[in-house]
Amino acid sequence: MASRKKKTHRGSGKPKETRALSKLKGIGDSYDNALAESVNGLYKTELIRRRGPWRGLEQLELATLEWVHWYNRRRLHSAIGYLPPTEFEERYHQTLEAQTMGI
Repeated sequence: MASRKKKTHRGSGKPKETRALSKLKGIGDSYDNALAESVNGLYKTELIRRRGPWRGLEQLELATLEWVHWYNRRRLHSAIGYLPPTEFEERYHQTLEAQTMGI
């Protein structure tokens, strides 16, 4: 029995099924990579270019861990009242708990 190749859209190299599914994906779903691209851009601008050149992979890895910790725990974010993300999340959960308890 001869193997069949999936038909692809001209020039894309993607199977027709994949192309059809990609049209169903919307903004804000798990297929939207704008957030990842934004964080990547910040990472490159704030760490890689500003603090380089790097002496080796180990130095870069440690600096990356420090940057991620800062980004998640200490960075002040204007969209959440200039609070660090972890503090905003803690306040959010406290508010939910208070609402649940009827306070």
